[in-house]
Amino acid sequence: MNRSILIVICDFLLLSLLTFSTDINKMADENTRPPTKVVVATNAVANAGADLAAVMKRALAEERQGREQLQQQLAQVRTAATQQQAQLTTREQENLRLQQQYAAAQTNVEGLGRQLQSVSAQAQASSQKLALTESEAKHETELAAALRQQLDLLSQSNQMALSEKQRLAGQLQLAEAERRAAADRAALMQQEVQATRAENERLAEGFKALATNSSQLTQEIRDNRALAPNMIFSGLVSNRVDANILASRPSFLGFGGDRPSKTKTVLVLDGQRLFAMCHVQDTPLVLWDPGTDWDKLTGTLGWQGVQVPIHSLSFHAEDPRIVMLPLTAAEAGQLGGKVYRVAADPYKFQDAVLVGADEGYYGECSFQIDLTTPHYLKLDRSLLKGLFGKFNPSRGDLVFSRRGELLGIMVNNTYCLTIKDVSAAATIPFGEDLRPRPTGKLLAELYGQVFRMPLRLQ
Repeated sequence: MNRSILIVICDFLLLSLLTFSTDINKMADENTRPPTKVVVATNAVANAGADLAAVMKRALAEERQGREQLQQQLAQVRTAATQQQAQLTTREQENLRLQQQYAAAQTNVEGLGRQLQSVSAQAQASSQKLALTESEAKHETELAAALRQQLDLLSQSNQMALSEKQRLAGQLQLAEAERRAAADRAALMQQEVQATRAENERLAEGFKALATNSSQLTQEIRDNRALAPNMIFSGLVSNRVDANILASRPSFLGFGGDRPSKTKTVLVLDGQRLFAMCHVQDTPLVLWDPGTDWDKLTGTLGWQGVQVPIHSLSFHAEDPRIVMLPLTAAEAGQLGGKVYRVAADPYKFQDAVLVGADEGYYGECSFQIDLTTPHYLKLDRSLLKGLFGKFNPSRGDLVFSRRGELLGIMVNNTYCLTIKDVSAAATIPFGEDLRPRPTGKLLAELYGQVFRMPLRLQ
């Protein structure tokens, strides 16, 4: 209770007690000794009613202020609840969209399976029709041989008729009639033989067309067939080439000097251009600011004891961390080995095969399309299926499609640069004096290009 209110109440009670005491003294006996006047000093209360009203107004104001604070807190709670409800709705919509995408993917997979079954059934029907056509052609050939035999018999009959004519002059007319009839039959049979030959030629053309269609169907089935990761890795091991590069510059007080590098890679064909590809970390060059000025670069590509010189080194226009070592068709033929084609349709298969650049690991993995980085594929690390060795994808690893074509190269341990275009951002020649055009400035500029990329790609 408020202190002022308590003082007012106490003063009121004290005054009431004094009033009742005075009235009782007046009513006492007259012989009774008058009581001694007692003066009680009280705290003077100036305008007690106004003080009580002010106290009540203050309490009402405090109550109103507390109510406003509660209303503000209630409004804040309602706003937070509305935001949480909106976030929940957004998450539900996102989950629904993901479910729809999954259902669409399942539908596509089922459709491809049905198409494969349909193509297989058509191929089987074509084989049966081809066998039937061959049987008919054989039958027609046998029929033509029988007709030829009959024609030979008729010719012999004509000869016998001529002999009979010489011996039997009297039967000349009858023999002549028989000869004419035999000639007519022979002409008719000759026409039938020609018709049979024409039919055989038509059947042969149909057989060739069926054979061509069967070859096309076989090629289409072969193109849609995924290779096993073991087969892709085995072929890569047999066809990898050694890239040896040496960067030279003078040494001073033990610093600088030559810097060699050696890595394994593959030969790649993009249309009519041949080149070997690797990560810049597998070369003596380092993208940094400030870059290193080299005086000369030399190198060779080797396979099974055969070596050809490296003419230049080009940095990929989309990502300079990927370098290309071009060579001619004659040099590729001199090296031998398999030349891998660039994947014409990198999104045809969901899975890919990742092979370590120098390590002996490989495995099957799944890649996702990131719309914010159209030239890259994101490795889904939750679906790694290591098949051999310590499967830990890292930069410089090669990525192949399930058809055995080169899909791209890992620029870091998560993103793969797809090899669609081999345009070069810059090229450094080999075997020349590089001092007139310092390589340090070029390496610094390329480092700046990488540094400006999104953080997830660096």
